[in-house]
Amino acid sequence: MGVEAERDFVGHMTWDEVAHRIDAGAAAILPIGAGAKQHGLHMSLGTDRIQAEFLSSRLAARIDALVWPALTYGHYPAFIEYAGSTSLSAATFEAMVAEIASEILRHGCRALLVLDTGISTRDSVDRALARLAARNTLHLGIHEGPRYRHAAAALARQGHGSHADELETSLMLAIAPEIVDMPRAEASPAIAQAVPGRLTPSDRTSPNYSRSGSFGDPTLATLEKGEALLAAMLDDLVEQTTSFLAKLSDTAGRARGAAS
Repeated sequence: MGVEAERDFVGHMTWDEVAHRIDAGAAAILPIGAGAKQHGLHMSLGTDRIQAEFLSSRLAARIDALVWPALTYGHYPAFIEYAGSTSLSAATFEAMVAEIASEILRHGCRALLVLDTGISTRDSVDRALARLAARNTLHLGIHEGPRYRHAAAALARQGHGSHADELETSLMLAIAPEIVDMPRAEASPAIAQAVPGRLTPSDRTSPNYSRSGSFGDPTLATLEKGEALLAAMLDDLVEQTTSFLAKLSDTAGRARGAAS
């Protein structure tokens, strides 16, 4: 991550340094990324955590924000048949997000940005933030931005995919190539149509069968694709965030004007 990035992580700071940054107007980022979720035979179970922390560090450097420790357990039911993969119930995960977010906001941060690398976690995060009824919270999805979607559509060559696939593996080649073991990358079987549900390494009759744990074709991944996808993703995240913070500032300004 590097010393420059670590200066934005509260885990590397003293409490008075955090207080000074909050008083100066820093926003807060809560990364959410699994620390124990299978990512095929070619990437570690901590892949989502690495993505979440990397993206949070890059975003914090561009918008002035503090990064809280990543929440590394979540609702990941699709992967529990693979050794090491650990999932919470949706209700437990939702309660954790709500309580942690409430604690962060209690310190007076001008905004809380939840940067979530998951798919099955999206609804729980949305419900958790809705429970807070706070206008200064934003759930950042990393795959929904227009630049990323355009880049993914232009670059992908796989017939299907959504996990430890061509796109995610390419991203990791750009973010942390040392954890990607490309000779071990293995595509999942071709399917007629994706069926929502748990992946399985053992039931060969299932449309979600994947011996490796990948869903898609990571053998097609390249560093060049990853660099393009990463640049698009970061630009989307910065645009989402700066637009949100600008709206908060405008709202606060109007409120001060009405009170004067």
